[in-house]
Amino acid sequence: MSDADELERLVPAWLTLPDVAEALGVEVTRVRQLVKEGALAAVRRGERRVLQVPAAFVQDGQVLKGLQGTLTVLGDAGYTTEESLRWLFTPQDDLPGSPVDALVADRKTEVRRRAQALAF
Repeated sequence: MSDADELERLVPAWLTLPDVAEALGVEVTRVRQLVKEGALAAVRRGERRVLQVPAAFVQDGQVLKGLQGTLTVLGDAGYTTEESLRWLFTPQDDLPGSPVDALVADRKTEVRRRAQALAF
């Protein structure tokens, strides 16, 4: 299974950058900056290869709390954006659920601890 196919299976919903901008109440240029800064992760999807963000990364008009730091830790561990997304959305038996579910539940410390362990 390719990375793209696996992400399609793991990530239930996606938002285009204009959709993210609307949800956050900011301009699209600000969303592009958030992606560039690593506060959001985005990948190109579909036939037109449109840049999109997992919908779970936007909660109540804000970027998911704890996401940026977690993405930084994963990047420091050598993960690509696609690999980071796969890790964040893959269910883990001992969490329960996926790391992104734990972030939504405000359990960022546990998620970051697991992400840091990946580098060793």
